[in-house]
Amino acid sequence: MKNQLFRKLPLDQLLNKQGTAHFNKSMNASDLIALGVGAVVGTGIFILPGTVAAEHAGPAIVFSFIFAAIVCAFSALCYSELSSAIPVAGSAYTYSYVIFGELIAWIIGWSLLLEYGLAVAAVATGWSAYFQSLIEGFGIHIPKALSGPLNPSEGTFINLPAIFIIVLLAAILSLGIRESNRLNKIMVFIKLGIILLFIFVGVFYVKPENWQPFAPFGFKGILTGAALVIFAYLGFDSVSSAAEEVKNPQRNMPIGIIGTLVICTILYVAVSLVLTGMVPYTELNVGNPVAYAMELANLDWVFGIISLGAVISMMTVIFVMMYGGTRLVYSFARDGMLPKVLSEIHPRLKIPLKNTWIYALFVSIFAGFIPIDKLAELVNIGTLVAFAAVSIGVIYVRKMKIPGLKDGFKVPLYPIVPILSFILCVFMITQLSSFTMFTCFIWMLIGLFVYFVYGRKHSILNK
Repeated sequence: MKNQLFRKLPLDQLLNKQGTAHFNKSMNASDLIALGVGAVVGTGIFILPGTVAAEHAGPAIVFSFIFAAIVCAFSALCYSELSSAIPVAGSAYTYSYVIFGELIAWIIGWSLLLEYGLAVAAVATGWSAYFQSLIEGFGIHIPKALSGPLNPSEGTFINLPAIFIIVLLAAILSLGIRESNRLNKIMVFIKLGIILLFIFVGVFYVKPENWQPFAPFGFKGILTGAALVIFAYLGFDSVSSAAEEVKNPQRNMPIGIIGTLVICTILYVAVSLVLTGMVPYTELNVGNPVAYAMELANLDWVFGIISLGAVISMMTVIFVMMYGGTRLVYSFARDGMLPKVLSEIHPRLKIPLKNTWIYALFVSIFAGFIPIDKLAELVNIGTLVAFAAVSIGVIYVRKMKIPGLKDGFKVPLYPIVPILSFILCVFMITQLSSFTMFTCFIWMLIGLFVYFVYGRKHSILNK
């Protein structure tokens, strides 16, 4: 029984199987960076800098973002090594299957499914609110019954815009990876253009006296701020889901992952610096601080463009998280842990088409009927569990002789970086609420039930 639970997926067998899947290897390093920036730079850049500066860090939030980036960089380096050494779809789930064995891999993969699924549902719900406020400016109103999650006391029964955006982006994903990636790049460029517009216009309205005192809450406030804004970086791991669709993964995967982190850090620091320079940090505890700063400066035309930017930003986050989720489900099914229909590759489009629509339908139910805000922290715990597994995985990979292992990027300062990464991930998990821990425990019990009832019996390693 023990041998069956911890049996490992042979990497050379997996790479041979990959050759028969016929994914379209069309992505390069710039495509991966666009994918990563699409996932990471979302509502966080429009909301977090204001609220965290007001309550915890003041203008020194720029150091909070830098410190958080350093913490994420440790995990990013570990992801870079494993994604270039094991260039297959499935991210931390597949790495764990090759390194630790089946049961551990299932737990890690089930955690990632929580991250991707709830991230799509939560962001789609947020997108719905922004979208409705945007179209109301043009005099268009969605009936209240169709504008929010199931809550009869409030008069809402289904969040139709949230379902609509998931279905629309599933349709874009169904065009094929080359076409959908091109559309994602366009959305990311528009998003970056709007953020740069805020920076270049806002810099002329900066008052240096607003930066005094620069660190009103001291070093403790900077660290508290870092613990909060670290979640603005989560999502770069979704880049590793694209491994089977990348040309030269040994070179391009590390560039995509680390490049994403560098670009996002520069954007977060620049926005925070301009924002706290335009408006005193004590006044920034509002739901839309970036738009609020433009409103105070009487720049109504920029205010409107930034509202549009928030809508586009959330679309790219939903798109990339859906992409990562469908590739994770594909990996489960490829290994026999979920029904085989979820791993079928469309002969012309070279994507898991049935999987994409089944996944979109499942996630849209959450987005349409469930108020997702109370479950948002679960996105973070799912991610951190995967980060911790990848960090330890690097140490195991260096010590194990795995047939088929590719020679690619290596984590510098080994083993200090992976050990530090693991410790920091565990520390961040301990900072989450008891409600999150309990809900995650229930999710894991459901996952174990699925594994023992279906996954273990249908695993390809039984053959």
